[in-house]
Amino acid sequence: MKKTQKETISLIGFPMDLGAGRRGVDMGPSALRIAGLQSKLENLGYAVYDTGDINIEIMERQKVQNLKLKFLDEIVKTTFTLASKVEKVLDKGNFPLCLGGDHSMALGTIAGIASHCKKNNLRLGVIWIDAHTDMNTEETTPSGNIHGMPLAASLGIGNEKLVNLFGINPKIEPENCALIGIRSIDAAEKIIIKKLKIPMSTMADIDKTGIYRIIVKVLKHFRESVDHIHVSFDVDSVDPSVAPGVGTPIPGGLSYREAHLIMETIAECGCMSSLEIAEVNPILDHKNETAIFTTDLIASSMGQRII
Repeated sequence: MKKTQKETISLIGFPMDLGAGRRGVDMGPSALRIAGLQSKLENLGYAVYDTGDINIEIMERQKVQNLKLKFLDEIVKTTFTLASKVEKVLDKGNFPLCLGGDHSMALGTIAGIASHCKKNNLRLGVIWIDAHTDMNTEETTPSGNIHGMPLAASLGIGNEKLVNLFGINPKIEPENCALIGIRSIDAAEKIIIKKLKIPMSTMADIDKTGIYRIIVKVLKHFRESVDHIHVSFDVDSVDPSVAPGVGTPIPGGLSYREAHLIMETIAECGCMSSLEIAEVNPILDHKNETAIFTTDLIASSMGQRII
């Protein structure tokens, strides 16, 4: 594949907390903006256009109809809007940078990207950097929180409304996924992952092999097998000692340097075509340090270097 990083970045805020079991991640887009994201990207030479936030109805004004699929209708409605917006950004030749919000937003980002790829006969690959695999369905979920389902739905597994969002099913193929940083998997998710043979690097793999070898191997495979690389980065992939303000903090995650090295190596490849950042939670943070760290991480993925 050719280098595809664009010069114009469109920021899309998705202030969603309906898919999560904990409040606060709806403030993630604002926290990232306050941390100076746009100026950091402009200092790297990009033209940055902030499209604002997608309107999402607050939790207090809604009722849960299905405890296994909490707030399903509003999530489907708003992720459809997100998908349309992402598709239009890509159709213009720009780079969509989606700011969450809980990880249920990946339903929309991946749907919009998949639609763009289908129209242009492009193969989509997804690098999923997360503490969790997000491979639950309404039958397997222990919580009913939809932020634990977007990858399964994007692969064509789960509730019909999620699977068929934006009229494309499946949106990605198992061999064109790469999971990195995984350290918390539900029993039913393990069965699905093994059945589909989804490439995955757990934190144990990272400890044994080293993150640089892992991300280089993933990028080499993707450059040979796909045309559009989407990076879905859940900040809870990073250890809470570095990023405490996240939706679901799990000890034993990526270090500061491991996280930056992943993003720096992606930037060196020059082959990332879209990016989303999920689960920044200012309520659990200290003086916005997680958002500040995350904006630097985004800058690393877009070419920021030590020297």
